[in-house]
Amino acid sequence: MDAARPYLAAFSSRFLLMLQYRAAAIAGFATQCWWGGIKVMIYAAFFAAAPAAAAASPMTLAQVITYTWLAQALLALTPWNADPEVALAVRTGAVAYDRLRPVDTYSLWYVRGGAWMASRALPRAALMLLGAGLVLPLIGLSDWAWKPPPSFAAAAAFAISLPLALALATAFLMIVNIIVAATLTDRGINVLFNSLIIVFSGNLLPLALYPDWAQTALLIQPFAGMMDIPLRLYVGQLQGSEALLGLGLQVFWTVALILLGRVAMARVMRRLDVQGG
Repeated sequence: MDAARPYLAAFSSRFLLMLQYRAAAIAGFATQCWWGGIKVMIYAAFFAAAPAAAAASPMTLAQVITYTWLAQALLALTPWNADPEVALAVRTGAVAYDRLRPVDTYSLWYVRGGAWMASRALPRAALMLLGAGLVLPLIGLSDWAWKPPPSFAAAAAFAISLPLALALATAFLMIVNIIVAATLTDRGINVLFNSLIIVFSGNLLPLALYPDWAQTALLIQPFAGMMDIPLRLYVGQLQGSEALLGLGLQVFWTVALILLGRVAMARVMRRLDVQGG
């Protein structure tokens, strides 16, 4: 327990610090409501205009709408950008202080990154649940609202999958942070991974709605575990053995990326050039 205390302190301090940015949370919520509303209207128009395609869809309109609101609520849990704290430390040379601390640098960056993403997602998700889950039904838009899980099993699977999604996203964030430490800039890597995450996490479109021939590849790739798998578990689209497979993939990719990150970080830190000071 004593060994874990510095990391718990680093997580809690970063988490509480980021919770203070209330204006950013409200602005993010407003933006995500706007985009969520646009996507919901597009899905509703498509399902209404193409009943044959809607009947053959692996997800119902209600599932897609709930998936969309959840994706907007949990958008900050995906590693869109490198951790700005790490990027700043690399640019200024303050990364040397992290290397001198009597803790494991990878673990320190990992818990800080996880706290950064979780603290940004929590207030926005709460506001989205209030708006899309409670307000929309009250004003007569229950068909376009965020619905609860269809069963206890779906809710339990989502409750297990969500922290795994955070762990996986943080493991990938560490890969991005290590590339930043190696290249001394976060600009190029942020642009590169933004597009990949938008498409392959399910943020642009639920992965279940892509062509059948791509389903296996889309499910087993690591980005699916950051958003698509938890959301499909929530709406009940993954059940039974498919649900267990989804959870197993999240665990597998988390462990694989952590091992890869540790090896890469050890190599980068051996040849790190400290800038600034």
